[in-house]
Amino acid sequence: MNALHTYTSYGRSAGSARVRVFDWLDRVDVPAVAHTYLDGATNSARSLLKFPPRLLAAEGRLRRMPSGDASVLISRQASPLSRGGVERRLLRNARIGVYDVDDALHLDRRGPFPKAAIWRAAVTAADVVIAGNAALAEAAGRFNHNVTVIPSCVDPADYTRKMRFEIGETPRAVWIGSPATERYLRDIESALVRAHEETGMRLTVISAGDAELGPLDAIVDRVAWSPQTFGAALADADLGLMPTPDSAWARGKCGYKLLQYGAAGLPMMGDPVGVNAEILRRGDGVAPQGAAEWADALVGFFSESANRRRERGEAGNRTVRDHYSFAAWETAWRQAVTGA
Repeated sequence: MNALHTYTSYGRSAGSARVRVFDWLDRVDVPAVAHTYLDGATNSARSLLKFPPRLLAAEGRLRRMPSGDASVLISRQASPLSRGGVERRLLRNARIGVYDVDDALHLDRRGPFPKAAIWRAAVTAADVVIAGNAALAEAAGRFNHNVTVIPSCVDPADYTRKMRFEIGETPRAVWIGSPATERYLRDIESALVRAHEETGMRLTVISAGDAELGPLDAIVDRVAWSPQTFGAALADADLGLMPTPDSAWARGKCGYKLLQYGAAGLPMMGDPVGVNAEILRRGDGVAPQGAAEWADALVGFFSESANRRRERGEAGNRTVRDHYSFAAWETAWRQAVTGA
Protein backbone atom coordinates (compact mmCIF):
# COMPACT_ATOMS: atom_id res chain seq x y z
CA MET A 1 0.00 0.00 0.00
CA ASN A 2 1.10 3.59 -0.58
CA ALA A 3 2.37 5.60 2.37
CA LEU A 4 0.05 7.82 4.33
CA HIS A 5 1.31 11.41 4.53
CA THR A 6 0.36 13.16 7.75
CA TYR A 7 0.52 16.93 8.27
CA THR A 8 0.52 18.60 11.67
CA SER A 9 1.45 22.16 12.59
CA TYR A 10 3.09 20.88 15.80
CA GLY A 11 5.44 18.06 16.72
CA ARG A 12 5.01 15.19 19.16
CA SER A 13 5.50 17.45 22.17
CA ALA A 14 2.15 19.13 21.48
CA GLY A 15 -0.82 17.32 22.97
CA SER A 16 -3.23 17.48 20.04
CA ALA A 17 -0.73 16.32 17.41
CA ARG A 18 0.48 13.55 19.68
CA VAL A 19 -2.99 12.25 20.54
CA ARG A 20 -4.68 12.60 17.17
CA VAL A 21 -1.81 11.51 14.90
CA PHE A 22 1.45 10.29 16.38
CA ASP A 23 -0.05 7.94 18.96
CA TRP A 24 -1.97 6.29 16.14
CA LEU A 25 1.11 5.96 13.93
CA ASP A 26 2.96 4.31 16.81
CA ARG A 27 0.23 1.71 17.27
CA VAL A 28 -1.20 0.94 13.84
CA ASP A 29 0.78 -0.79 11.12
CA VAL A 30 0.22 1.82 8.42
CA PRO A 31 3.24 2.99 6.39
CA ALA A 32 3.41 6.72 6.99
CA VAL A 33 5.52 9.82 6.35
CA ALA A 34 5.01 12.48 9.02
CA HIS A 35 5.34 16.14 8.07
CA THR A 36 5.47 18.65 10.93
CA TYR A 37 5.75 22.38 10.45
CA LEU A 38 8.63 23.31 12.76
CA ASP A 39 8.30 20.21 14.96
CA GLY A 40 7.72 22.28 18.10
CA ALA A 41 5.03 22.62 20.75
CA THR A 42 4.06 26.16 19.77
CA ASN A 43 3.73 28.29 16.67
CA SER A 44 3.58 31.62 18.45
CA ALA A 45 4.66 34.66 16.44
CA ARG A 46 7.86 34.82 18.49
CA SER A 47 8.79 31.21 17.74
CA LEU A 48 7.94 31.52 14.05
CA LEU A 49 10.07 34.63 13.56
CA LYS A 50 13.03 33.33 15.53
CA PHE A 51 14.45 31.40 12.57
CA PRO A 52 13.21 32.91 9.26
CA PRO A 53 15.06 30.37 7.05
CA ARG A 54 13.30 27.48 8.80
CA LEU A 55 9.97 29.24 8.35
CA LEU A 56 10.53 29.68 4.61
CA ALA A 57 11.69 26.06 4.29
CA ALA A 58 8.56 24.82 6.07
CA GLU A 59 6.28 26.80 3.75
CA GLY A 60 8.22 25.54 0.74
CA ARG A 61 7.85 21.91 1.80
CA LEU A 62 4.08 22.28 2.06
CA ARG A 63 3.93 23.41 -1.55
CA ARG A 64 5.75 20.28 -2.78
CA MET A 65 2.60 18.25 -2.49
CA PRO A 66 2.61 14.44 -2.60
CA SER A 67 1.46 12.84 -5.83
CA GLY A 68 -2.13 11.80 -6.30
CA ASP A 69 -1.44 8.17 -5.37
CA ALA A 70 -0.78 9.08 -1.71
CA SER A 71 -3.31 9.40 1.09
CA VAL A 72 -3.11 12.59 3.16
CA LEU A 73 -4.19 13.15 6.77
CA ILE A 74 -4.21 16.73 8.09
CA SER A 75 -4.83 17.29 11.79
CA ARG A 76 -6.26 20.76 12.52
CA GLN A 77 -3.99 22.67 10.10
CA ALA A 78 -0.83 22.15 8.08
CA SER A 79 0.46 25.73 8.35
CA PRO A 80 -0.09 28.47 10.94
CA LEU A 81 0.29 30.98 8.10
CA SER A 82 -2.57 29.59 6.06
CA ARG A 83 -6.09 30.78 5.39
CA GLY A 84 -7.06 27.35 4.09
CA GLY A 85 -5.44 27.29 0.67
CA VAL A 86 -2.55 25.04 1.74
CA GLU A 87 -4.87 22.50 3.33
CA ARG A 88 -7.30 22.59 0.40
CA ARG A 89 -4.52 21.82 -2.12
CA LEU A 90 -3.07 18.99 -0.06
CA LEU A 91 -6.43 17.31 0.45
CA ARG A 92 -7.69 17.71 -3.11
CA ASN A 93 -4.44 16.44 -4.61
CA ALA A 94 -4.46 13.27 -2.48
CA ARG A 95 -5.68 9.83 -3.40
CA ILE A 96 -7.70 10.02 -0.19
CA GLY A 97 -7.81 13.34 1.65
CA VAL A 98 -8.62 13.06 5.36
CA TYR A 99 -9.13 15.99 7.70
CA ASP A 100 -9.05 15.42 11.47
CA VAL A 101 -10.45 17.96 13.94
CA ASP A 102 -10.61 17.79 17.74
CA ASP A 103 -11.61 21.36 18.65
CA ALA A 104 -14.35 23.78 17.64
CA LEU A 105 -12.05 25.50 15.16
CA HIS A 106 -15.06 26.67 13.15
CA LEU A 107 -15.68 29.19 15.95
CA ASP A 108 -12.16 30.65 15.96
CA ARG A 109 -12.15 33.70 13.70
CA ARG A 110 -9.31 35.58 15.37
CA GLY A 111 -6.29 37.13 13.68
CA PRO A 112 -5.08 37.35 10.09
CA PHE A 113 -4.98 33.54 9.73
CA PRO A 114 -8.28 32.46 11.34
CA LYS A 115 -8.64 28.79 12.08
CA ALA A 116 -12.28 28.96 11.04
CA ALA A 117 -11.19 29.69 7.46
CA ILE A 118 -8.78 26.74 7.49
CA TRP A 119 -11.47 24.49 8.96
CA ARG A 120 -14.02 25.45 6.30
CA ALA A 121 -11.58 24.92 3.43
CA ALA A 122 -10.32 21.59 4.77
CA VAL A 123 -13.75 20.18 5.66
CA THR A 124 -15.06 21.09 2.21
CA ALA A 125 -12.05 19.63 0.35
CA ALA A 126 -11.65 16.39 2.31
CA ASP A 127 -12.90 13.01 1.17
CA VAL A 128 -13.30 12.03 4.82
CA VAL A 129 -13.59 14.15 7.97
CA ILE A 130 -12.70 12.60 11.33
CA ALA A 131 -14.34 14.47 14.19
CA GLY A 132 -13.42 13.99 17.83
CA ASN A 133 -17.02 14.11 19.04
CA ALA A 134 -20.63 14.43 17.87
CA ALA A 135 -20.75 18.22 18.22
CA LEU A 136 -17.75 18.62 15.90
CA ALA A 137 -19.24 16.06 13.51
CA GLU A 138 -22.50 18.00 13.35
CA ALA A 139 -20.66 21.21 12.42
CA ALA A 140 -18.57 19.46 9.76
CA GLY A 141 -21.60 17.62 8.41
CA ARG A 142 -23.02 20.89 7.08
CA PHE A 143 -20.20 20.97 4.50
CA ASN A 144 -19.19 17.33 4.02
CA HIS A 145 -21.43 14.26 3.89
CA ASN A 146 -18.65 11.80 4.83
CA VAL A 147 -17.95 12.53 8.51
CA THR A 148 -17.03 9.88 11.07
CA VAL A 149 -16.64 10.28 14.82
CA ILE A 150 -13.44 8.86 16.32
CA PRO A 151 -12.79 10.09 19.87
CA SER A 152 -9.39 11.00 21.22
CA CYS A 153 -8.06 7.69 22.50
CA VAL A 154 -5.77 6.49 25.25
CA ASP A 155 -4.07 3.19 25.99
CA PRO A 156 -4.57 2.08 29.61
CA ALA A 157 -1.37 0.06 29.31
CA ASP A 158 0.57 3.34 29.16
CA TYR A 159 -0.69 4.40 32.60
CA THR A 160 0.25 3.42 36.13
CA ARG A 161 -2.91 1.75 37.46
CA LYS A 162 -4.24 3.01 40.79
CA MET A 163 -4.57 0.11 43.23
CA ARG A 164 -5.16 1.66 46.68
CA PHE A 165 -8.27 3.71 47.41
CA GLU A 166 -7.87 4.48 51.09
CA ILE A 167 -7.39 8.20 51.70
CA GLY A 168 -3.93 8.96 53.03
CA GLU A 169 -2.90 11.57 55.53
CA THR A 170 -3.42 14.27 52.90
CA PRO A 171 -6.42 13.86 50.55
CA ARG A 172 -5.30 14.68 47.04
CA ALA A 173 -7.04 15.78 43.85
CA VAL A 174 -5.17 16.10 40.56
CA TRP A 175 -5.56 18.16 37.39
CA ILE A 176 -3.58 17.50 34.21
CA GLY A 177 -3.49 19.77 31.19
CA SER A 178 -1.84 22.53 29.21
CA PRO A 179 -0.80 25.94 30.57
CA ALA A 180 -3.54 27.51 28.44
CA THR A 181 -6.31 25.64 30.27
CA GLU A 182 -5.06 26.07 33.83
CA ARG A 183 -7.35 29.09 34.05
CA TYR A 184 -10.36 26.76 34.30
CA LEU A 185 -9.21 25.88 37.82
CA ARG A 186 -10.02 29.45 38.82
CA ASP A 187 -13.67 28.77 37.93
CA ILE A 188 -13.92 26.38 40.90
CA GLU A 189 -11.47 28.26 43.10
CA SER A 190 -13.90 28.70 46.01
CA ALA A 191 -14.84 25.00 45.91
CA LEU A 192 -11.22 23.89 45.98
CA VAL A 193 -10.40 26.21 48.87
CA ARG A 194 -13.42 24.98 50.85
CA ALA A 195 -12.46 21.34 50.22
CA HIS A 196 -8.98 22.13 51.52
CA GLU A 197 -10.37 23.82 54.62
CA GLU A 198 -12.80 21.00 55.43
CA THR A 199 -10.81 17.92 54.40
CA GLY A 200 -7.18 19.01 54.11
CA MET A 201 -7.24 18.26 50.37
CA ARG A 202 -4.36 19.47 48.24
CA LEU A 203 -4.29 19.77 44.45
CA THR A 204 -1.57 18.41 42.20
CA VAL A 205 -1.29 20.33 38.92
CA ILE A 206 0.49 18.39 36.16
CA SER A 207 1.40 20.90 33.47
CA ALA A 208 4.23 22.55 31.60
CA GLY A 209 3.06 25.87 33.04
CA ASP A 210 4.10 27.83 36.10
CA ALA A 211 1.60 30.69 36.20
CA GLU A 212 0.26 31.94 39.50
CA LEU A 213 -3.18 30.63 40.43
CA GLY A 214 -4.11 33.23 43.03
CA PRO A 215 -5.54 31.80 46.27
CA LEU A 216 -5.01 28.28 44.91
CA ASP A 217 -1.23 28.64 45.06
CA ALA A 218 -1.33 27.85 48.78
CA ILE A 219 -2.90 24.42 48.17
CA VAL A 220 -1.28 23.50 44.84
CA ASP A 221 1.71 21.21 44.30
CA ARG A 222 3.06 21.41 40.76
CA VAL A 223 4.49 18.49 38.78
CA ALA A 224 6.14 19.32 35.46
CA TRP A 225 4.54 17.23 32.73
CA SER A 226 6.76 14.66 31.04
CA PRO A 227 6.16 11.16 29.67
CA GLN A 228 8.14 9.83 32.63
CA THR A 229 6.37 11.68 35.46
CA PHE A 230 2.69 12.14 34.76
CA GLY A 231 1.61 8.51 35.21
CA ALA A 232 2.81 8.12 38.78
CA ALA A 233 1.40 11.51 39.75
CA LEU A 234 -2.05 10.48 38.52
CA ALA A 235 -2.01 7.15 40.35
CA ASP A 236 -0.89 8.82 43.60
CA ALA A 237 -3.99 11.04 43.64
CA ASP A 238 -7.45 10.19 44.96
CA LEU A 239 -9.54 12.07 42.40
CA GLY A 240 -9.07 13.56 38.91
CA LEU A 241 -10.67 16.93 38.11
CA MET A 242 -11.89 18.50 34.86
CA PRO A 243 -13.68 21.81 35.40
CA THR A 244 -15.09 23.00 32.07
CA PRO A 245 -17.08 26.16 31.26
CA ASP A 246 -20.39 25.64 29.49
CA SER A 247 -19.57 27.37 26.20
CA ALA A 248 -19.76 26.53 22.52
CA TRP A 249 -15.96 26.21 22.41
CA ALA A 250 -15.86 23.88 25.43
CA ARG A 251 -18.59 21.68 23.96
CA GLY A 252 -16.16 20.94 21.14
CA LYS A 253 -13.59 19.48 23.54
CA CYS A 254 -12.97 15.73 23.57
CA GLY A 255 -12.74 15.03 27.32
CA TYR A 256 -9.11 13.93 27.21
CA LYS A 257 -8.38 14.70 30.87
CA LEU A 258 -11.23 12.43 31.97
CA LEU A 259 -9.95 9.68 29.68
CA GLN A 260 -6.50 9.92 31.24
CA TYR A 261 -7.99 9.62 34.71
CA GLY A 262 -10.01 6.61 33.61
CA ALA A 263 -6.96 4.98 32.04
CA ALA A 264 -5.21 5.27 35.42
CA GLY A 265 -8.21 3.81 37.26
CA LEU A 266 -8.66 7.14 39.04
CA PRO A 267 -12.14 8.34 40.05
CA MET A 268 -13.13 11.40 38.03
CA MET A 269 -15.11 14.59 38.58
CA GLY A 270 -16.01 17.18 35.96
CA ASP A 271 -18.64 19.52 34.59
CA PRO A 272 -21.09 17.56 32.37
CA VAL A 273 -20.37 19.75 29.34
CA GLY A 274 -20.35 18.26 25.84
CA VAL A 275 -18.81 14.80 25.59
CA ASN A 276 -17.77 15.02 29.26
CA ALA A 277 -21.34 14.19 30.27
CA GLU A 278 -21.17 10.86 28.45
CA ILE A 279 -17.74 9.95 29.80
CA LEU A 280 -18.76 10.79 33.37
CA ARG A 281 -21.98 8.80 33.07
CA ARG A 282 -20.27 5.75 31.63
CA GLY A 283 -17.36 6.00 34.03
CA ASP A 284 -19.38 6.47 37.26
CA GLY A 285 -17.86 9.92 37.67
CA VAL A 286 -19.15 12.84 39.70
CA ALA A 287 -20.75 15.63 37.63
CA PRO A 288 -21.25 18.85 39.63
CA GLN A 289 -22.41 22.06 37.98
CA GLY A 290 -21.44 25.41 39.45
CA ALA A 291 -19.06 26.30 42.28
CA ALA A 292 -21.55 25.40 45.05
CA GLU A 293 -22.13 21.89 43.69
CA TRP A 294 -18.40 21.45 43.17
CA ALA A 295 -17.70 22.26 46.81
CA ASP A 296 -20.31 19.78 48.09
CA ALA A 297 -19.14 17.13 45.62
CA LEU A 298 -15.49 17.45 46.62
CA VAL A 299 -16.19 17.26 50.33
CA GLY A 300 -18.63 14.41 49.77
CA PHE A 301 -16.20 12.42 47.67
CA PHE A 302 -13.61 12.31 50.42
CA SER A 303 -16.21 10.94 52.84
CA GLU A 304 -17.08 7.99 50.56
CA SER A 305 -15.85 4.52 51.45
CA ALA A 306 -12.72 3.11 49.88
CA ASN A 307 -14.86 0.46 48.17
CA ARG A 308 -17.07 3.11 46.60
CA ARG A 309 -14.05 4.99 45.29
CA ARG A 310 -12.65 1.72 43.96
CA GLU A 311 -15.93 1.11 42.11
CA ARG A 312 -15.65 4.52 40.50
CA GLY A 313 -12.04 3.93 39.47
CA GLU A 314 -12.79 0.53 37.99
CA ALA A 315 -15.80 1.86 36.08
CA GLY A 316 -13.67 4.63 34.61
CA ASN A 317 -10.97 2.20 33.54
CA ARG A 318 -13.52 -0.15 31.99
CA THR A 319 -15.15 2.73 30.14
CA VAL A 320 -11.84 3.80 28.61
CA ARG A 321 -10.96 0.27 27.54
CA ASP A 322 -14.38 -0.37 25.98
CA HIS A 323 -15.17 3.00 24.42
CA TYR A 324 -12.11 5.28 24.21
CA SER A 325 -9.06 3.08 23.66
CA PHE A 326 -6.93 2.65 20.56
CA ALA A 327 -7.89 -1.03 20.48
CA ALA A 328 -11.59 -0.15 20.40
CA TRP A 329 -11.20 2.28 17.48
CA GLU A 330 -8.33 0.82 15.44
CA THR A 331 -10.50 -0.64 12.68
CA ALA A 332 -12.47 2.58 12.26
CA TRP A 333 -9.33 4.73 12.18
CA ARG A 334 -7.55 2.49 9.71
CA GLN A 335 -10.55 2.47 7.41
CA ALA A 336 -10.96 6.25 7.60
CA VAL A 337 -7.34 7.09 6.71
CA THR A 338 -6.64 4.35 4.17
CA GLY A 339 -10.04 3.45 2.72
CA ALA A 340 -9.18 -0.20 3.39
